Amino acid sequence: MTLPAPDLGAARHLWDNYRAARPDLVRDEAMPPVEYFGDHPALADELLGLVVSGRKRATATLSLEFTVENEPLPRIGDHWIACDGTGTARLVLRSTALRLGTIADADEDFARAEGEDDGSLESWLASHRRYWQRVAAASGFEFTGTSEIVFEHFEVVWPRPVS
Repeated sequence: MTLPAPDLGAARHLWDNYRAARPDLVRDEAMPPVEYFGDHPALADELLGLVVSGRKRATATLSLEFTVENEPLPRIGDHWIACDGTGTARLVLRSTALRLGTIADADEDFARAEGEDDGSLESWLASHRRYWQRVAAASGFEFTGTSEIVFEHFEVVWPRPVS
């Protein structure tokens, strides 16, 4: 099942409330990207649940995904809005650390910060290879061991930080 279009009205409402409460953290009035974790509703809900619980504080995205979606690569301090599997905007996130690399550059610390599966590098590598092969094929490109990956750490900044 594919992801529904995000509810941009709900995203705008969430963003406007955050901007009003935290003008010190907002660089730009424009609404940031509205995104999902994962590529189908069940996965989006599962991964967003890990964020809400505080277990997930990192994500990894193929650089080509940004190109396909005509989005710039994130920068430290950038915001984005995360949706659940129905397309409802739930959280405003802020990038706190970024690095570019390949799948060979993933490490135990990053796998633990992603908070998925059992938190090990081994399970992270296996699940992300499968995921990126699927995403790349759906977007018309091929995932290889040299594909560039954006390794991103983030914090939840709205509706309330989750520790």
